[in-house]
Amino acid sequence: MTADIIKKLREARGWSQAELARRMGLTRNGVNSWEQGLSMPSPACLVELSKVFSVSTDYLLGLDRSAVVDVTGLDEREIALLSELADMLRHRKK
Repeated sequence: MTADIIKKLREARGWSQAELARRMGLTRNGVNSWEQGLSMPSPACLVELSKVFSVSTDYLLGLDRSAVVDVTGLDEREIALLSELADMLRHRKK
């Protein structure tokens, strides 16, 4: 499950495995191993992945289905716009 989540988050950003590896300070082979389910990220790497993707470690582990968006540095108007967009996208899928 974690393997699929990492891959989906990476692909949603349009990043290659090499790009994610660069952002993490790792090799592409390490990222590939995670995405293939051959290995699991260490606890330190899970924390770093959560920062890179702006999600919780619980989300990465499949324990929490709700992703978190980091709104640090945004004003109330910008946060409200993001909230409206999320609501619109949720309703579109129904």
